[in-house]
Amino acid sequence: MITYDYPLNEKIRTLLRLEDLYEKVRYFCGKQDRRDHHTALVTLFEILDAATRTDLKSELLQEMERQKQALEILRNHPNVDLQRLDLVLRDIERTSASLLAGTGKFGQHLRENEWLMGIKQRASIPGGACEFDLPSYHYWLNQDVEVRQKDLGVWFQPIAAVSDGARIVLKLLRESAKQRSAIAYQGIYQQVPAGRVAQMIRITMASEFHCVPEISANKYALNIRFISVGTGSRPHLYEQDVEFQVSFCNL
Repeated sequence: MITYDYPLNEKIRTLLRLEDLYEKVRYFCGKQDRRDHHTALVTLFEILDAATRTDLKSELLQEMERQKQALEILRNHPNVDLQRLDLVLRDIERTSASLLAGTGKFGQHLRENEWLMGIKQRASIPGGACEFDLPSYHYWLNQDVEVRQKDLGVWFQPIAAVSDGARIVLKLLRESAKQRSAIAYQGIYQQVPAGRVAQMIRITMASEFHCVPEISANKYALNIRFISVGTGSRPHLYEQDVEFQVSFCNL
């Protein structure tokens, strides 16, 4: 099964991008090859660019506080797993404290490092981070793996709390809706949403369908066209019936 998350506002779009980038940084930081660590650092620069919104930290704090208050009300519900509820609340409190402890603008410690910003500038040029362009960076890449991993940890740790905040918000968002079955007849599906506008739509479908959803949505209608995929053919409408699961996610 393959799941596609489709954001319906800029805030969720940013969080999904950050989620993807943070996962890549953690993955490549855990490797040992210098090329993996180069990828980790370049991805760190991408996070810096993707999170340029100055209100991201405050938005995460406000959303987590709102969710904390909503979850506290559930304590009186007889069917609630209190142990699981406490784990979620502690995770929110811990992450909120970490966000509040961070001072200055997001990634300021990276922007103030002239050596890193020099690498960032050259890395944006195709092939611009070669050893003859950045000999000091080439020297760093040839240090022991422990040295590189320690430095990457120092550069990553001050912005890790934003990753945790995004993870919590997206987890609660994904768990906010139940899946419902649907069929796109001859590759097309339309629905008029009921209630308030969703923040994100999730499409889950079997990988045996050689197509991907192309989604457009607003407060009036949801339109999904399933487009054929292939490495050598021009994309076109997948003119077969497609069974899938759709979820409207809202906090």
